[in-house]
Amino acid sequence: MSEESATSSRKRNGAVQPHGSRQQGSAVVKLAAGAVGIVFGDIGTSPLYAFRETFVGHHPLELDKLHVLGVVSLIFWSMTLVVSIQYVTILMRADNKGQGGSLALVAKLLAALRRSKFGWVAILLGVLSTSLFYGDSMITPAISVLSAVEGLTVVQAGLQPMVLPIAVGLLVVLFMIQSRGTAKIGMFFAPIMFVYFTVIATLGLIQIFQTPEILYALNPWYAVQFFITDGFKAFLALGSVVLAVTGSAALFADMGHFGRKPMRMAWFGFVMPALLCNYFGQGAMIIGLDAEGAKAAIQNPFFLLAPEMLRLPLVILATMATFIASQAVISGAFSVTHQAIQLGFIPRLTIKHTSASEAGQIYIPFVNWTIMIAVIILVLTFQSSSNLASAYGIAVTGAMLIDTCLLAVLVFTLWKWKWWYAVPILAIFFIVDGAYFAANLSKVPDGGWFPLMVGAFAFLLLTTWAKGRKIMREHMAESAMPIEIFTKSAVNSATRVPGTAIFMASSSVGVPSALLHNIKHNKIIHERVVVLTVNIEDVPYVEPENRIHVKDLGQGFYRLVLNFGFMQETDVPATLKKVTECGMEFNMMTTSFFLSRQTLLPSEKPEMMVWREKVFAWMLRNAATAMEFFKLPSNRVVELGSQMEI
Repeated sequence: MSEESATSSRKRNGAVQPHGSRQQGSAVVKLAAGAVGIVFGDIGTSPLYAFRETFVGHHPLELDKLHVLGVVSLIFWSMTLVVSIQYVTILMRADNKGQGGSLALVAKLLAALRRSKFGWVAILLGVLSTSLFYGDSMITPAISVLSAVEGLTVVQAGLQPMVLPIAVGLLVVLFMIQSRGTAKIGMFFAPIMFVYFTVIATLGLIQIFQTPEILYALNPWYAVQFFITDGFKAFLALGSVVLAVTGSAALFADMGHFGRKPMRMAWFGFVMPALLCNYFGQGAMIIGLDAEGAKAAIQNPFFLLAPEMLRLPLVILATMATFIASQAVISGAFSVTHQAIQLGFIPRLTIKHTSASEAGQIYIPFVNWTIMIAVIILVLTFQSSSNLASAYGIAVTGAMLIDTCLLAVLVFTLWKWKWWYAVPILAIFFIVDGAYFAANLSKVPDGGWFPLMVGAFAFLLLTTWAKGRKIMREHMAESAMPIEIFTKSAVNSATRVPGTAIFMASSSVGVPSALLHNIKHNKIIHERVVVLTVNIEDVPYVEPENRIHVKDLGQGFYRLVLNFGFMQETDVPATLKKVTECGMEFNMMTTSFFLSRQTLLPSEKPEMMVWREKVFAWMLRNAATAMEFFKLPSNRVVELGSQMEI
């Protein structure tokens, strides 16, 4: 992340542009190291609970060689197919000018589907995936931190009563420090993640050397044999096995921070080998024990890999690692929310930038405190990581299945793959992701309802806001007076006064209501009047040369359109300093910003259900003001109210 200020091309293109092979190689290595410290925490802490839950979860398996080899083989091939091939190899090619994630992919697809009647399907899938992500962002910190703290019971069984208080305390601290910024937190934790991955790989290798027959699990036949022997029970076991690949969608979403090549280098060169060594090591340890020893060890095999004298340091190290897992998801929630706001699916929220040099470093207080409250409730309700595992997975697998659907649209509409090449590959992904999602549906009664409930609630809010906003814009466009007619009539009906007036308008056509109300009530027109529209494009970044569009309407009137990407900060005053086509430069001390605040009234023929209208009106009332969102100087803003029926 520290390389971002040195080269802006990395963010826009997903890779560092070369200044010579040596410099390029050094930059990629540094970015790969940064990715290890920030991005891979979620999937990196899954060994704490994934292997264990397949044997002691709600659908326990017998502790014998057949099942251990079958489970380890499933983990290996799932990690290969889902993470390595589907996400790291293929989906990371589907970036939107360097940015990843479902919404960025949808924005990319809309360019190709704009004239298609199926464009709304891609939007719906992207919104649904985003909604499910919020459910995942609440469960991940809870299960990660709780599973690490539970390692204390391996060190001393009498510490069990302290697990919940310590976990809740750590989570509160985690959310309290978010306002300091991801970069500062990441710089502190990145070296710890290197130590963590090295340690878990070493512990796993020791067990593999002692019981090398665990390497038979590399053969997919052992996974097939598992299904042949256990049938439906093996299918249910997928609900726990999938915990080993949770975080794969987050890798795609976080690609914009580091670039495609560094992410791949970090995954294939360090993270994946370390994880596989640990999973194979846990399996080797269980195979090498007698029946009684295996039964005791499976309760917490991750910590029992270490000698007794090193278990407490391992607990501390794992707890630090789970902070990073949680940090990656929380910062991901900030990024996804920012994208959704810019694309018009979420009302404006207060966004604080935590870095002067890195635009992607943001903090959204509302999202932070909402997730914190939900996480603490989850910990206190479910009490243990095993219980939380029953709620974990359904949101992740749902998002994975949606990403596969979006990938299918992508390969046929944009990449133009041949059907005989695309269909077999997509069929494998649909079978694997579909099987994982179906297996996780069995968790709904035991806690899987929680992420589904959160996802449904988020989906309702996102779609309600998008539809209500669309209706409002249509009504405003219908009643808007053409700006050319207005300028001719207004000059003769009002007094001109010194200064500049900027009227914010959501549409680039017609006269904003604030301008009409100003003339109606104040009977004045400033010597320079600018109708300003801020337009958010379906791309992450808009180049400076395409940022500003000005139209001179004559008689001191101008229409100004500022274009931003959905990952860029909408700092209007800073951008106005670069505008020279509006007669003169903008001086904030002689410029007034006029905003219109809408009050919604019920219509005799509502275009949404009444309860959805009330939800939309509530969201509109509680949205951050345009003054906050566009960074307008508070002492230069005038708000004029108006009413509208929807």
